[in-house]
Amino acid sequence: MNKFTNSMKITDQVILGEDRPVLFAGPCAVESFDICMEIGSKTKEWAERNGFSYVFKASFDKANRTSSNSFRSIGMDKSLEVLQRVGKELDVPLVTDIHESYQAKDVAEVVDVLQIPAFLCRQTDLLLAAAETGKAVKIKRGQFMAPEDMQYAVSKVRAAGNDNVCLTERGYSLGYHNLVVDMRSLPTMRQYAPVVFDVTHSVQQPGGQGGSSGGQRQFAPFLARAAAATGIDGFFIETHPEPSKALSDGPNLVPLDKMEGFLEMLKEAWEMGRKYADFSV
Repeated sequence: MNKFTNSMKITDQVILGEDRPVLFAGPCAVESFDICMEIGSKTKEWAERNGFSYVFKASFDKANRTSSNSFRSIGMDKSLEVLQRVGKELDVPLVTDIHESYQAKDVAEVVDVLQIPAFLCRQTDLLLAAAETGKAVKIKRGQFMAPEDMQYAVSKVRAAGNDNVCLTERGYSLGYHNLVVDMRSLPTMRQYAPVVFDVTHSVQQPGGQGGSSGGQRQFAPFLARAAAATGIDGFFIETHPEPSKALSDGPNLVPLDKMEGFLEMLKEAWEMGRKYADFSV
């Protein structure tokens, strides 16, 4: 059940689905070059110290905000310029979201992984546009999608001739303003592609603060450890030095000063999960 069908090559040195977990981490959104560098430099150091391969993450545009009054972007061109500078200065691969098919080509010139947002995981044209860039494609499972149905999103990417694809778990909607993670989804989806667990958005409360999303970050360590124990391939964590001042998703961000300990805990749980990944009853 836990056997993945293939790996996802991000760079020659960073491959998801092999014997080293991959960490996708950074701020929710590109706020400034300085913030991205502060987060990226520290997270890279801690990731490497704890045996993770590291991919810097930040969204160039938050096109799916609850309210039009919420922060969205500092601008596509400026955000991509920041991402490119961070990638070069830190010598790390990059991942960011795309929301429209026309964005795929331009964004792929800057980043190594194109992320498909959860609500867009069934959008065929978006998946194909991402796949056709030749870059790795990271698909988030929709909050409305059964885990086994994500195989069809993977198939769309592969049908375009791109085998570098993975799936990401971020919880499913249970009632209003609430997400619940079904841990069975992790080994289920891992039959189709490597799997990443989204620690941050699994504790999100969509729209839970009346026009903006809330979050319960206190549960992040518990969900992260549980996911790691299934022997998955990577983790997605958004972090910020001052979550209360972050321009997006502050309530569910892991404080930057907690990240070193968080990764140490996560690696220990992941090693146990990999040890028993083939155990079945």
